[in-house]
Amino acid sequence: MSSSRFVDGPFAKRFVIFCGVVPALVLAWDAWHGNLGVNGVNYLIRSTGMLGLVFLMLSLLVTPVRVLTGWNVLISVRRNFGVYGCLYISAHFLIYVFFDRGGDLADAASEIIKRRYLWFGFGALVLMLPLALTSTDGMVSRLGPTRWKALHRLAYVAAIAGVIHFYLLVKSDTRRPFAFAVVLTGLLLFRIVRHEIGLRRELRAARTRVLPPKSVTTAKKKFWSGELVVARIFQETHDTRTFRFRMPDGSPLPFEHVAGQYMNLKLRIDGRRVNRSYTISSAPTRPDYVEVTIKRVPDGYASHHMHDVVKEGDRISVSAPAGVFVFAGHESDRIVLLAGGVGITPAMAVVRSLTDRSWSGDIYLLFSVRQKRDVIFERELAHLQERFPNLHVDIVVSSERGHMTREIIEKHIPGLTRGPIMMCGPGPMMVAMRALLVSMGVPDAEIHEEEFVSPPMPAPGEPEPVEEIPTNGAIPSVRFEKSGKSTEVPAELTVLEAAEECGVTIPFECRSGICGQCKTRLVSGKVVMEVQDALTAGDRARGIMLACQARAAQDLVVDA
Repeated sequence: MSSSRFVDGPFAKRFVIFCGVVPALVLAWDAWHGNLGVNGVNYLIRSTGMLGLVFLMLSLLVTPVRVLTGWNVLISVRRNFGVYGCLYISAHFLIYVFFDRGGDLADAASEIIKRRYLWFGFGALVLMLPLALTSTDGMVSRLGPTRWKALHRLAYVAAIAGVIHFYLLVKSDTRRPFAFAVVLTGLLLFRIVRHEIGLRRELRAARTRVLPPKSVTTAKKKFWSGELVVARIFQETHDTRTFRFRMPDGSPLPFEHVAGQYMNLKLRIDGRRVNRSYTISSAPTRPDYVEVTIKRVPDGYASHHMHDVVKEGDRISVSAPAGVFVFAGHESDRIVLLAGGVGITPAMAVVRSLTDRSWSGDIYLLFSVRQKRDVIFERELAHLQERFPNLHVDIVVSSERGHMTREIIEKHIPGLTRGPIMMCGPGPMMVAMRALLVSMGVPDAEIHEEEFVSPPMPAPGEPEPVEEIPTNGAIPSVRFEKSGKSTEVPAELTVLEAAEECGVTIPFECRSGICGQCKTRLVSGKVVMEVQDALTAGDRARGIMLACQARAAQDLVVDA
């Protein structure tokens, strides 16, 4: 039975905050009334140190208890325990410095240097300070879940140092430090055993996993660019249309993609070149066409053009595929999809792909919209749900049911303590949902999200970028300085594509000059770039280029 039946995250946090404040209030009350004994300062030092160690142990105890009992609400208070541990240990140190040593910092430093037990105590405090300072959701996002978790493993080192400090301090009666040592040893063994079990489980899964057909799961390395024709336009809702593209000669698509990837449309609007990336909403199992679903937004420069100007039979320059926000089916036996508004497009691609292949795992889709008329793909989702019992869809209309809540998620997705979870929607929605999911016990690293940010509408009179520089018929070359590899760069290839041809890795995401992931320093030579939206004036001054846009005008040396 879920612990949420009895207590929720906010209540648990308030309860822990209360429990953490009470000892401090009791100590303050006793100090005010002179009830601390003959040596009050020593009593305060011992009490705050003990409390700090207790709260630190409680923070480390959360994960084992949560795993063994299923009380996922506990994860919402782990950081509170750790912060209290840091606060009490800090108070322990400050009382020692300002009351026991009379505020003489030089004397306190001398004591710390001379006495071995103080080495460990001061070391534990130093280790805990960065953990407390990075205990917010904002710091998790800023550091990234992998680095944040690696940093917070220092809590174990701090706990070991604290126990050693306690042991060396008491000298004779070692029962209490020994009890702490036993608990800490058990916690360390639990983490080691759990890690080993996880590795073995992954190994067994890898041995028994049956991969879907290669054509479904593996996109071609060659990034395709060319023209596709708009074969059909479907009106999905009052402000959303789906555009189906095919090869002009009716042949199968010249590229393969994975559900969740996107393609770039190279549009010509009012005489300007405008690049936009749109998620492919059709399934990769349908090789004869590819679809993108576009919502008309008030300030959408490209979306207005697609809705108002583009018609069936038009040809549009396309490059595809790109993106790592994907799910093919072999990664897990369950997928959770959270979508808001037009963010349904990658989720729909996943749903279509998995149901086309009669995937046996569970598919959970939670789709949030403002009004009933905003539900994209409503009839298709209902049809697929009737045919596939493993597809579970819940559409949350905020004007009727309010925003997506913990209760809605828990009712629709039982036992949600792991991913993968794919989220796509408005930025505020994804920030709120990530915080909610983490509080429910889902590891932050298993929550994946996608958000495209289009550049603003160009200012009137802005000059058209130069698209080509003559090279006198010679084919330029590029030397990748770090990799020690060289190759030719014909006019039809970008630096990124040339790098891929010769096995040099340059990070990328959108391939449309918008995201900036492929920023690379040009050591020497000259390039032209059709789109430079992701470059700042400072980038240009430092010789930074966008590898996905850069075409060689002469021989190049690139820092890659």
